[in-house]
Amino acid sequence: MRILMISAEGPPLQRAGALVDVMDALPSALRGRGREVSVALPFYHEIKENRAFKKKDTGITVDVQVGDKTYVARYLEGRSAGGVQLFLVRCDEFFNRSGIYGERGKPYEDNAARFIFFCKAALELARRLTPQLQILHVHDWAAALVPVFVYAQGLPFKTVLTIHHVAEQGSFWGLDFRLTNLPELFFTLHGVEFFGRLNFLKGGILYADRITTVSEHYRREIQTLSGGCGLDGVLRENAHRLSAILDGADYARWNPASDRLLPARYDARRLRGKQVCREALLKEMNLASAPRGPVFGMVTRVVQEKGFEILVPLLDRLLWDDVRLIILGEGDPAYETALAVAARKFSTRFAYEKNYDDKLAHLIEAGMDISLIPSRFEPAGLSAMYNLKYGAIPVACVTGGIQEIIVDYAPTTDSGYGFLCYEYSSEAFWDAIKRARQIFRDRRLWTRLMKQAMARNFSWDVSAQRYEDFYRELVGATGEAAA
Repeated sequence: MRILMISAEGPPLQRAGALVDVMDALPSALRGRGREVSVALPFYHEIKENRAFKKKDTGITVDVQVGDKTYVARYLEGRSAGGVQLFLVRCDEFFNRSGIYGERGKPYEDNAARFIFFCKAALELARRLTPQLQILHVHDWAAALVPVFVYAQGLPFKTVLTIHHVAEQGSFWGLDFRLTNLPELFFTLHGVEFFGRLNFLKGGILYADRITTVSEHYRREIQTLSGGCGLDGVLRENAHRLSAILDGADYARWNPASDRLLPARYDARRLRGKQVCREALLKEMNLASAPRGPVFGMVTRVVQEKGFEILVPLLDRLLWDDVRLIILGEGDPAYETALAVAARKFSTRFAYEKNYDDKLAHLIEAGMDISLIPSRFEPAGLSAMYNLKYGAIPVACVTGGIQEIIVDYAPTTDSGYGFLCYEYSSEAFWDAIKRARQIFRDRRLWTRLMKQAMARNFSWDVSAQRYEDFYRELVGATGEAAA
């Protein structure tokens, strides 16, 4: 079985984000099970400048039509750290830029053309690979037009669309439809048109042979008026093709017992290394080591959906106490500014680092006592999986995959290993933080919670097996994509 995964994000990109982690771990897990898996993604400036990443020109070039213009796609080849074959689609006019989707919080104006080109170029690659591919597995909106083009051209591929985040849909004004070069019949209620606009994700939902999402709770969520971000009706109509497969954690990368980026390693039986990492984190971020209160941390995108609208109002209240807080991530300039201002005000208790650094991300996971996950949307909850493995007890809003990962601590039964907030508001999240602070004072109880958390296993083994079964069923099934 030969599979090509197509995504706008993936290794060797270095950034906080679930999609990059999934595109690193899932292909590696499938490859470890003997499946032939490759990944196609754009050749971004960041990859171009990464001298540690070895890539070579395949010599293949293809003319790709986008509307009235023709662009040349060139293909490079490399390997991920896990040994997965990577194909990099090069077109410097579109991808030799500082950002992926935009810069300084603003999307690129030509994103429709950029990712229509990418979808077409990835499909041209798929047509040329031998032996012939059987499955094209596309991820999120930026690759979601691939199933549409497969259907329109009658190509012999089965297609799978995984929705990691339904709020990002690739919605562009209707005139951009001409860039697809598809017949007009595709720009209808039963095609890629959505309220007069071109909608990449809707096209993928309608024309993919199967659709998956990243947790059972998120599968249900996106079919509701409040969680579907406008596409709930489309998803309900296609629910017979929608499945949920919980993402896994890549314990080859995220495991304190073997993490080479840490100053000391540890596991549930030997926790001394966590204290060493905690001290190293505070020293690295120039924060006071004296207070006995907990160290809070976040490695995330700094955007509204990750809960900064309810977290920022709490910063003063939180930081006047004997705590330390470290946040790593970039995103919305307004929230970045608010964090920078708070970091100057509480310079010995709060550190904010905008630019992603893999070593610092691992040190934060290992050094923090409590992770904050105030997210409004957390489809898979990968960050929570990493937190548990590193013994960082999460305080999280109940959403998406969080409910399948974290069990709320119940003092009456002395069970659980996290603190859940069931209402999306600053006050409700503050109450959950206070519960965690109260339990943290009991060091013996807190250590027991850490050990329970670290014992949880969310490895990719089970998820990869489910994808394998899913592919096998799909290859043997007749297509049911929309006409």
